[in-house]
Amino acid sequence: MADYTAIYEAGNALVEYLRDVMTPEPVSKREQISLCTPYEPENNQLTVYMYSIEEDPAVMSEGYVSRGYDTEVMSPMKLQAGFLLTAHSNAPANLREADRYRVIGAAIQAIKDMPVLDRKYFTGSLSGKGNEIRLNMDRVSHENLLKIWNNSSIPYKSSIVVRMNGITIDSKRSRQTSRVTEVQIGLDQKENEQ
Repeated sequence: MADYTAIYEAGNALVEYLRDVMTPEPVSKREQISLCTPYEPENNQLTVYMYSIEEDPAVMSEGYVSRGYDTEVMSPMKLQAGFLLTAHSNAPANLREADRYRVIGAAIQAIKDMPVLDRKYFTGSLSGKGNEIRLNMDRVSHENLLKIWNNSSIPYKSSIVVRMNGITIDSKRSRQTSRVTEVQIGLDQKENEQ
């Protein structure tokens, strides 16, 4: 059962995957890839920041599904999230942009190489579920990227947007049902009186 923690667990799975494929080159230490805002990067070289989450319009589900003999649960909610991946560098000024471009290039390559996130990165409530989380680069205009950065006085840094589909949160809402135990079939006939 995917719990309310599924959003965090999905973001963390993305971070763990990026740590596996991007260290030790171009990012020297695993800890330098983090789930945090790009505005306060600390000593990170790549930040993963969820800037949007919404119900997946392709898989909106309503109603209840059967769970056991006499229980129905509300259908799970399927979500999609937008993650802003931002490269940071503490290199000298003349090498800083080149360093950021290498990190962004490696992140793009990683997303392209694994469009379906491997289950080995799932933890918590995601690990026991048959979820399939898909990753793809989202086409976001430069103007929209700048809008995400508008909440800060920090200058824009090289970033890409990754769309994650397939995050599921199960409902806790349930209802009891009863099974049909008897059926009577009859035929009513009315006589025409004339």
